[in-house]
Amino acid sequence: MMLVAKETSWQRQLSDLITDPAELLSMLNLSPGDYPVPDDILATFPLKVPRAFVSRMRPGDPLDPLLRQILPIMEEGDDTPGFTIDPLSEADFNPQAGILHKYQGRILVLAAPHCAIHCRYCFRRHFPYDENIPGRAHWEESLKWLADRPDIREVIYSGGDPLAANDRHLAWLTKRISEIPHIRRLRIHTRTPVVIPARVNESLLTWLNDCQLQKVMVVHINHAQEIDAEVAQALQKLRNANVTLLNQSVLLKGINDNVDALEALSESLSAAGVLPYYLHMLDRVQGVAHFNVSDDRAFALMDKLKARLPGFLVPSLVREEPGETSKTRLI
Repeated sequence: MMLVAKETSWQRQLSDLITDPAELLSMLNLSPGDYPVPDDILATFPLKVPRAFVSRMRPGDPLDPLLRQILPIMEEGDDTPGFTIDPLSEADFNPQAGILHKYQGRILVLAAPHCAIHCRYCFRRHFPYDENIPGRAHWEESLKWLADRPDIREVIYSGGDPLAANDRHLAWLTKRISEIPHIRRLRIHTRTPVVIPARVNESLLTWLNDCQLQKVMVVHINHAQEIDAEVAQALQKLRNANVTLLNQSVLLKGINDNVDALEALSESLSAAGVLPYYLHMLDRVQGVAHFNVSDDRAFALMDKLKARLPGFLVPSLVREEPGETSKTRLI
């Protein structure tokens, strides 16, 4: 009975997302009339944010770093040269429905077509998820495709957000993948334990513990303010399930593009048992240019960060470029 209660808790939160900018702003004691959002922006990429994430925002502060990550603004309608619908050319690496094969030795499995939150800088905000939602029969075809490729050693759950899917589906998929002899590692890229920490429940931990593959989870945290006591507890439960925890963040103008914010993020991650992994330069997807940080500023920030932190707490500054065999390490 307790397991059912915990299960419905995160699913209830997922079904009770804030989707109306006026409601969000009113909750934060901000006037909706001061922050107009064109209907066409909301139609193409709606607002979605869990209430647990909103609870960490500072009321009355329109520059709150968590609010700025999820509040739609008019600049998203700008047509900026060099910013495209598919900046990473992912359409060229989609051999099977639900699979992206960009790098040697590993594949991305789009385990869910949706997220618990819509980050306004998302590089997949225009991705054709309607063409990448396999049913059980298509998953069987994709698993056969994977079994016939012995050079692939690692499966990466992506999306959307894979942990927005239910545990019955994820347990089935993980079991089938674990039965393929040449697969050694399961990596999960997710933001859900951060924005809805109740997602780390007994059913999730059960299939993770049952999985005999090496397990790595890459969470996505951009600012130290995102880590509260509930998030720290959820991350500890994952560590107790023998999951290696890494973090990747995106360098975002007005949110974390200062050395104090980056230092605080690394220290907060370390305290929560998460190793800083990547600091991404912004992917140039249409609608996000207002978040862009120049290379020169990024390099200067990294120099300052290296002077303040031990090396293992300094993430690698990277950029993803279409057609390259790996991410490009800038520093």
